Amino acid sequence: MSLGENRTLAGRFFKRLFDALVASMALIALSPLLILAAIGIKATSPGPIFYKAKRVGKGAQPFAMLKFRTMHVDSDKQSAITAPSDKRIFGFGLLLRKLKIDELPQFWNIIVGDMSFVGPRPEDPKIVTKDYTTWMKETLLVTPGVTSPGAVYGYVFGDALLDDADPEGSYARNLLPPKLALERAYLERAGFLTDLGYILLTARAIVAHMTGRKVGLPQADVEGARRWAPQGPYPNVRT
Repeated sequence: MSLGENRTLAGRFFKRLFDALVASMALIALSPLLILAAIGIKATSPGPIFYKAKRVGKGAQPFAMLKFRTMHVDSDKQSAITAPSDKRIFGFGLLLRKLKIDELPQFWNIIVGDMSFVGPRPEDPKIVTKDYTTWMKETLLVTPGVTSPGAVYGYVFGDALLDDADPEGSYARNLLPPKLALERAYLERAGFLTDLGYILLTARAIVAHMTGRKVGLPQADVEGARRWAPQGPYPNVRT
């Protein structure tokens, strides 16, 4: 059985129903914040409010991942990876990124079925083509997510493992292997309750990231990830 088939039909239906309903309610509840973010972008940087990022989804199918624009127009023609001190980010966009507000439009991707709440974070097609190994491609068997073990890992180690002088190269060498190893390991135990656990852990990780603290990852995922990327580094585990 492939990883893309590790849920029952009823389980997949319930997950899809949960994703669509909760994402719809979240967009409605967060609409005042979304409007403020849109106004701030228009007031501080010329160009569109949204940015459609090219990503690879389930079955290696490309899709447009919606985000609030945080960089100057046409910045995406440069590196596909954003370095810690990336000069392409405008001031208000930096705030949106720090608070992860720029990711909220992805709830629309959930509603239309491109994404789920929890699943491997989708990557740029160039990175998938150039850097994915055979085991990394197994993460493309399932629907990508707004959050995931890899997303939490990025909050913990992302800036430390990226080099401003070579963001794409350092990402492929240092960050991509352990990040995708965590995603791959989680797929072997993913379920509704564990998905809820990662949604809550993501909220904690965002707060910790803003306050300079660290969070741990579930022991099962860290131990499983060492099968594919033993070098890590990995954060402390949560037992």
